[in-house]
Amino acid sequence: MTTPTAASRASVGPLAGVRILDLSSVVMGPYATQVLGDLGADIIKVESPAGDNMRAVGPMRNPGMGHLYLHLNRNKRSIVLDLKSEAGREACLKLAESCDALLYNIRPQAMARLGLSYDAVAARNPRIVHIGAYGFAEAGPYAGRPAYDDLIQGQTAIADLSARQSGDVPRYAPLTLADRSVGLQVAVALLAAVVHARASGHGQAVEVPMFEGMAHMVLGDHLGGHTFEPPLGPTGYARLLAPHRRPYATADGYVCLLIYNDKHWRNFFDLIGQPELNDDPRFCNHGARAQHIDAVYAFVAEVMRTRDSATWLALLGEADIPASRLYSVDDLIDDPQLRATGLVREVEHPSEGRLRTTGPLGRYSATPTDLRRPAPRLGEHTEEVLREAGLSDAEIAVIARLRTDSPT
Repeated sequence: MTTPTAASRASVGPLAGVRILDLSSVVMGPYATQVLGDLGADIIKVESPAGDNMRAVGPMRNPGMGHLYLHLNRNKRSIVLDLKSEAGREACLKLAESCDALLYNIRPQAMARLGLSYDAVAARNPRIVHIGAYGFAEAGPYAGRPAYDDLIQGQTAIADLSARQSGDVPRYAPLTLADRSVGLQVAVALLAAVVHARASGHGQAVEVPMFEGMAHMVLGDHLGGHTFEPPLGPTGYARLLAPHRRPYATADGYVCLLIYNDKHWRNFFDLIGQPELNDDPRFCNHGARAQHIDAVYAFVAEVMRTRDSATWLALLGEADIPASRLYSVDDLIDDPQLRATGLVREVEHPSEGRLRTTGPLGRYSATPTDLRRPAPRLGEHTEEVLREAGLSDAEIAVIARLRTDSPT
């Protein structure tokens, strides 16, 4: 993608015509709106005069344009409003009049103090979806607690599951797993509520809490025997917790391998010259393998050490057994599949130069998606968006002065 022209910035994608006022910052909320923006929604990103915190996370070429910010905020327009000021609050409410949804990631009480509660916003736009994405549901005793990805990973047993599986100390997953997983749930919830609002003519307040969102995912896999009352066994999905469920060491590296169904196992036993294991009570069918999963994975781990990675990948491919070499992030960037499909691409940013980023996910035959806009500079579209909302030159001048006078 070259620097977008006016024509290329025209709304494209299945969500063309959906407008979202995004008051969120950091990762979870911006990731939700990045996904929706990629699908064609018009995302108006409201930033404080100091800007989204992710602007400051390097590496970066220019101040305020950190790498994470660039990825999370493409296909958006940035405006700066001091929401603690009367002029900033009024401008935000004016913008909400033409939006399908308003997304925020602070507590509802804080939104109320800003004069941006659901009731206040709905008074200006009864069809709006007012969606809060924050740490803990307001109905529970944890309401108002601080929530960051690491804390949520810890509180939803992800770090503990890592220790159970590895026998090592608890560890967080090395990505913003909770932010991005719940961010996707936020995007789905927002769209569901917008569909309802367009059909009924009535908006609503929606809450998508981070803790409950990740707990929903973890418990779906790991309730285990506690699915039943009284419990039929411990918590945990045994296959996911097996100590040898990891890339298998070979004679010279690692291979990712999943021998899953009966056909795979028959082919594997033929491949290693031990067809008699098809009758072994540990391996004879899916249920038996699940019951003896630790022994199954340990057996495969021992066998995989006997040959080098290239030999294994060739043999496993011929036997139609799912396998892959172990990738690094650098390998992922250069993967031919991702390059061919445009998932990894190079683009020109008007201020940041040549960048590598990911493209929108999926293909839509009738409503193709695109990278319509690069991540914006702080407040780049303030005047443009406020004029669209009908603010006068004098009102825009007041907001511009507040932005300049505010501490950064």
